[in-house]
Parts: sequence; structure tokens; C-alpha cells
Amino acid sequence: MGENEDGEIIEHHVNEEMEKRHLTRRAGSFSEGAKRHSSTQSSHRLLAYSDALISIIATVMILPVAHTKIQENEELKESLQQLLTTKIAVYLMTFLIVTVAWAAHIRLFQVIERIDDCLALLNLACMMLITFLPYTFSLMAAFPENILGILFFCGCVVVIGLIQAVIVLYGFSQPFLLNDQIQVSENLAFYKKHILKVILRVPVFCFVAIIFSLIFPPMAYVILAFVIFFPYISQSLKWCHSKAVGRQVETPESMLFYSYHPNEPLSKERVEAFSDGVYAIVATLLILDICEDNVPDPAEVQHKFNSSLVVALQEFGPEFLAYFGSFATVGLLWFVHHSLFMHVTKSTRLMGILNTFSLAFVGGLPLAYQLTHEFTRNSHNELEAIQISCVIIFFAGIFQLAIWVVALFSQRETLHPCVHYGGQDHAFMLAKLALYPAVALGTFFITCVLSEFSAPVFHLTQIVVPVAFLLLRLLVRVALAVLHWLFCPHRPTMLDLQGYDPALCP
Repeated sequence: MGENEDGEIIEHHVNEEMEKRHLTRRAGSFSEGAKRHSSTQSSHRLLAYSDALISIIATVMILPVAHTKIQENEELKESLQQLLTTKIAVYLMTFLIVTVAWAAHIRLFQVIERIDDCLALLNLACMMLITFLPYTFSLMAAFPENILGILFFCGCVVVIGLIQAVIVLYGFSQPFLLNDQIQVSENLAFYKKHILKVILRVPVFCFVAIIFSLIFPPMAYVILAFVIFFPYISQSLKWCHSKAVGRQVETPESMLFYSYHPNEPLSKERVEAFSDGVYAIVATLLILDICEDNVPDPAEVQHKFNSSLVVALQEFGPEFLAYFGSFATVGLLWFVHHSLFMHVTKSTRLMGILNTFSLAFVGGLPLAYQLTHEFTRNSHNELEAIQISCVIIFFAGIFQLAIWVVALFSQRETLHPCVHYGGQDHAFMLAKLALYPAVALGTFFITCVLSEFSAPVFHLTQIVVPVAFLLLRLLVRVALAVLHWLFCPHRPTMLDLQGYDPALCP
């Protein structure tokens, strides 16, 4: 049944490509209609506001985890298992749920490119409920035996879906608000039906979960998990079916419209905006902790330190070192992310999922900051805190590397030519993406064999890593030259054949 629907979508898109040549006049009339409606405007600022809001609400859920106090006489491993595990799970699930809602918002406003007052207000209502989702999920985690949390959560999702359906109906009633591809189509009714079917699928599942929560609550949680992973399960089953029957499934660009296909285009600009928001919030949370906990009390400075503020601030030296090291890590992970997406020409749904996992671990860096300066020097807890920080940094970096690997499989469509396999900056990009995972993994193994490794040394390492980035291009060129000299000295290098031209890369 799903394959027939995809076939219909392909057929409609093929027909519409032919129609575009004959319908430019109609598109012009829609543009004139948009100009006549002076209240309409581009959706860029509304989308920027929405991306900022959603990135904030997804990231601040790390605060209950980061601010969990662990006593000096407690084992960090036991505290993680008993106290932090639930909070970390709540943070990760909340981050995933909010980013799923954000991805749905992206897809909706790839259809609707212009807004008016009505659409702006409907979007604000949608944002209000999306930002309320973390609270409802926290209730579910704190009171799993009480159905009120799941009723709140499912109720919010149902209303969000209904609001998005109203946005679609309103947009199709004013065709000049739609994107050009749909605007020139003679099959507006087909598009509307297809989009509404996709949007209303989640509210229907959540309504079923509400019913089951009144009868058998555990089944309601199973349905919610199914809602999150249903698109990927569906695509996996279609892929397995195509392999079983031996028929190659074509995936032209037209098939990817408003689908859950891994190669479905995802707005690169909005992925970058959301990611920038997460990195900015994480950096802000670090300085908020400094401002809150590391400003000495004037009375204490006067009596304990003889009114010497310099001496009083020396007490907070480890905290300041932890802040600068953590900020350097956040900033450089953003720099690597920026370098990666600077060379990405098209973002896909699968790349967006991997980016979400990377950002979820970036959001855990305030927890790493808190843990690494909270325990006494050379204690077992301090070593475990460093190891936890290494794990967080490793996965934040390895998912960035995974984005690039996925992009390489369809490099002609997704990557700039200079970072294609064999391109002049391919090796440099690989080294840049692999540097943080390698450093984090190496530090983790050092802490396993060297018990004297302390948090200040770890933070100094974080501060020194930027120097490696500055020298990276030179080191890569030297390494490539040495490898070429060792293994194929008589063959000209790629740089010799092509010449290195920085202007060829963005």
C-alpha cells in the first residue's frame, strides 16, 4: 500500500515537471496576488525565532541533570546508576521528542514559504505547546504510575497536530503563501491530502495512546515509542521488501517530497540555525554557573581574606580553569560543525538525525563541566568524572564524523567538490572531524592506566587543543607527503595534478 502511494507521488511529480513549463504565467499571477496582500511577508524571521525557541527548550533540560549534587563521600558510579540515570534518560528523550517536533516544523514550512498575521499567530500557539512538552515528559518520568503526565503529553501532541493541520488548510486556501513548486501545480488537492495524512498520523496515534492509558498504561508508552520510530521502521520495511523481491527502488528527488525517506531534503539553513542555537545555549549555561557560584561574598572577603578580592578569587581557580576548558571544547565543536556544513550543499533527513544525536551530547557538556571541578584532586570520583566528560565529547564528535561519512555516499548531491573522495581538502576535512574523537578516546584510555591524571590537566588539554587545529592543515600535508614518499614515490600527488587553489573551496 505504501509503495502504491509513493508511486502516485512520483507520477504526480513527473507530470508536474512537465506542467511547470506551461504554468509560469499562473505562478506570476500568484506572485502578483502575494504583492497585493501587503500583510504577507517572508517566513525567515518567524522560522529563526522558532528555531531559537526550540533549541533553547531542548537544551535547558540538561540543567536538572547538571545541578544534581553528589556528595564527596558518594561513589560517582553508584550515583549515576541510582540518581542520574533517570534524569539523563529524561533529558535524552526530551531532546529527541523536541527535535522530532522541530523536524516536523521544518517540513511544514518548506511547503509554506510566506506568512501573514493568521499564520504567525497559529505558529506561536504551536510553539507554546512544543515548549511545554519537556514539562509533560518530566511529569511522566517523575510519576510513571500516574496517567496524568501521559495525558498531558498526548493532549499537547494532538493539539499541535491539529494546529499544523489548520496551518496547511489555511495555506492551501491562499495558494500564494505556498512554495513555487506547489503553487504552479494543478494537483493542489492531492498535495493537501498527502500532507494532511502525514501530519495527522501522529495525533491519531497519540489519541489511541490516551485511550490505552485509561485501560492499560504500559501499552500507552509502547505506542508513544512506536510513534517516534514509526517512520524509520516503515522505511526499513520498504527497503527489506524491495531487496526480497529483487526490485531496485528508485529514489528521484521528486519522490522525497514530504516523506520520511533518509534522503528527503532538509533545510540546511534551519539545521544550521538550530545547531547554532544549541551551541550558544550550552556556552551560556557555562557562564551562568560561574556567575551564580563563583562570586565571593563581600563579608567573607573582608573577614577571611583581609579585603583582598584577588586572594578570594584564587579559591575559584579550578572552576575558572574548568570554564575556559569547557568553553574551548564547545567553541571548537561548533567550529568543526561550521566547517562541515560549510562544505555541505544539501542536508538530508538522515544527516539531520545524526546531527540531533551530536547536539544531544553537546548539550551534556554542562554536566561534564560540573562533574570535573566538583571533586577533590586525585580522587576516584575525579577520574570517573573525566572519563564521563571524554565519553560525552567523543560521541559529540563521532556523530559529526558520521554526518560526513553519510554525505560521502551521495557526495555529488550533498558535498562541495573539494571535499569529495580524492578532493584537495578531503584528507584535511577528515582530520578535522576525527581530531576531537581521537583526543577524547586517547584521554579516556590514559585515565584508565594513569591514576595521577587530574581535572586541571584535563582542562589544560582542552585549552591546548585549539593549537592542534591551527597546525592541522600543515600536519595533514606533511603526513600525506610522507605517506606518498613511502608507498608511491614515483606517482604524482593529487595536488601536483590539480594544483591547490583555496578559491575552489567555500
